[in-house]
Amino acid sequence: MTSTPLQRLLTGSLLVAPAVYLVADLLYATRGWDDPLAAVVHVFGAVGYTVVMIRLATLGEGPLAAALLVVGVFGAAGDVAYGFNTIHVSLGDTDLVDATGAAVLIKPLGLCFPLTLLLGAQMLRRRVPVGVAALVAVAALVWPVAHIANVGWLAVLVNLALTGAFGASAAALSRSPEPLPAI
Repeated sequence: MTSTPLQRLLTGSLLVAPAVYLVADLLYATRGWDDPLAAVVHVFGAVGYTVVMIRLATLGEGPLAAALLVVGVFGAAGDVAYGFNTIHVSLGDTDLVDATGAAVLIKPLGLCFPLTLLLGAQMLRRRVPVGVAALVAVAALVWPVAHIANVGWLAVLVNLALTGAFGASAAALSRSPEPLPAI
């Protein structure tokens, strides 16, 4: 069975987005959590993970796929917002994480990102080796610990795990491409 350009793009995002995000967290870990270069790479990684979420949602058609799509959209918005927040902080602006009022929106949106990863792990569990899906799930659970507490080495470790797990997922999905659901 041959794959379509759309399938290749969506599956390829499983390789690219985690690697980009790994670079962002390596920069954060070595240059600080208010580094503007890390923040720019973070935004690109977050956008890439939006495509990953779409790929994972295409693996099913039921309520889990619908939940993944909805939570994933909120998670993508939160993840991108955190990247732009870091850009603002690097310019001397207010850190939304410490602000009140409308700024508190960033927190629940941001927490939707690791929830997206957890739902994605559930979606993967019947398509990839069980250890691969489990690694995504564990990384999803550790993600907020690493990123809320700004623990650079742990954030890098989480992203190494995601890069490996999603890379293995891309390989497994490429070996048996299934048609994408009609949209």
